[in-house]
Amino acid sequence: MCPASSATLIEPEPPAPPARRSSRPIELTGSFDHEGHRLWYTEFGSGDKVVVLTHGIMLTRRMHAPLARRLARAGFRVVTLDLLGHGDSDRPTESWRYSMPSFAEQTLALLDHLEVSSAVIGGTSLGANVSLEVAVSAPDRARGLIVEMPVLDNAIVAGLVTFAPLLMAARFLPVTVQAVALGASLVPHGNQWVDVVTDTLSQRPAPMAALLHGVLFGRIAPPKAVRRKITTRALVIGHQGDPIHPFGDADTLAVDMPDAEFVQARSPVELRFDPTRLSDAIRDFAASCYED
Repeated sequence: MCPASSATLIEPEPPAPPARRSSRPIELTGSFDHEGHRLWYTEFGSGDKVVVLTHGIMLTRRMHAPLARRLARAGFRVVTLDLLGHGDSDRPTESWRYSMPSFAEQTLALLDHLEVSSAVIGGTSLGANVSLEVAVSAPDRARGLIVEMPVLDNAIVAGLVTFAPLLMAARFLPVTVQAVALGASLVPHGNQWVDVVTDTLSQRPAPMAALLHGVLFGRIAPPKAVRRKITTRALVIGHQGDPIHPFGDADTLAVDMPDAEFVQARSPVELRFDPTRLSDAIRDFAASCYED
């Protein structure tokens, strides 16, 4: 007989679970009431490092979704807001409701709704000017500013030439606005930038006229003397070859503000279609605003 074996039976270890792919940051849509009107927003990611992004005129919060997702993957909680008269938010027909200071109040109301004491505030074009207004009215609520394509003194004439005909069409030829909106509704959705364009074209004449009237004939931005007193840290992004967002406005703003840095974009659409360089600069800037 063979002697009994003294070896101990060792159970094989269970196979390791497959590595999980990095999940997409959570995205939540919400709304809140401000002065009797409903404003809508989307949150990307989570955490204590908050970035708020607002859009250009007649655009929607969707334009910032790709940047918001990139920042969320880097650990930020990013909130994109539809300002009054834009996107899913209410669209009243009184022009006095639309102004840069009012949009800044809506941005601050968003922070109150989210119970966020301060955040990095940023935006593009109209949204860039809104961020400046936030820094003027409530500097303690802005940890930093992301100012892409500001619309300042050098852009006034080009802005009037571009948007005044749209105002006239909305006010006196509303059928043209309705026809464009109808055409936009027939375009299939599902592509990021197709959706942004169709959202922009889907206007209603009376609210569109009120929005353009309020913005064009109100305070476009804080005056130069006031901008020079903005001590909030800022990242200013500008480009050449665009009369509505002239390089001189962005470059001069960065010089005027005591604590601003300037990054020149290669084109007006670099952040949208070749985003790596600029989104990395925005990420690093936002992170630095939370180092203190």
